[in-house]
Amino acid sequence: MARPPKLALPLRDGVAASALACPPGAWTLVLDFLAERLPLVAREDWASRMARGDVLDDTGATLSPDAPYRAQRRLYYWRWLDDEPQVPFEARILHLDDHLLVADKPHFLPVTPKGRYVQQTLLTRLRRETGLAELSPVHRLDRETAGLTLFSVQPATRDAYQRLFRDRDVEKVYEAIAPWRDDVGARLPLDYESRLEEHPVDFMQMRTVDDGTAVPNARTRIALIERLGADRARYELRPHSGVKHQLRAQLCALGLPIEGDRIYPVLHPVENTVDFTCPLQLLAREIAFTDPVTGQPRRLVTSLRLAAAATRL
Repeated sequence: MARPPKLALPLRDGVAASALACPPGAWTLVLDFLAERLPLVAREDWASRMARGDVLDDTGATLSPDAPYRAQRRLYYWRWLDDEPQVPFEARILHLDDHLLVADKPHFLPVTPKGRYVQQTLLTRLRRETGLAELSPVHRLDRETAGLTLFSVQPATRDAYQRLFRDRDVEKVYEAIAPWRDDVGARLPLDYESRLEEHPVDFMQMRTVDDGTAVPNARTRIALIERLGADRARYELRPHSGVKHQLRAQLCALGLPIEGDRIYPVLHPVENTVDFTCPLQLLAREIAFTDPVTGQPRRLVTSLRLAAAATRL
């Protein structure tokens, strides 16, 4: 028998309810099940959350810490973290209509909840600000990258906007600050192609494959915007593909690693305390496309700017 549709539960401080299916098993209490399946939250914390009414069954009723476990149903809970890092930069809504929200994402702010970030994410902040529970990202930017981020407002038209990115029907323009090299600069503007694959050891990195037979899967138009002294420059980047870390990996392969990059060329360890003074100097500056709902052309431009002052790791 198919499960009933998921409950439409309200946001709690901008966070949507998470659903968890209950398989057959030998758990006596719901608390036993939660403590085993989601061990990043201590059993004592789950008991406290249940006592506060933060765990519901598939009818929307609250479950107490002594609630018996029952298979073939859903549980609902709201994620929150006690020691979440605070990101001291604000997002800005640039456009909002019945179908689409466009926001400027600051550096260091993740787009969606993951790992040690829940409240300090762009999605949670925007849901809290607008009250739009169905808000969902159409595409993603890395946590370290700043700039334009698009969100679908309602499920009915969400796939139409996501399809634009899947089908590469979006013109995207980025800016980056990186070193200047005369040998590379003499070739600009440059249509740069390479083969990028996940690193077999450092999974956070992408590596360039150049064995003589590799078929390129990443292409970027690179142009100079301005020189910043003798050894730095501001570049315009127009990706024609969407490979993970494409811009960061390709500029690094050219000997132009983007300033503030903690992944290329050297993968740095995760910071216990984030240094907000050294952002990655990469900005999603413009997005242009034909709106799949209205048929009108759209060109959106960020209100953010990259700082020209030198940054160092």
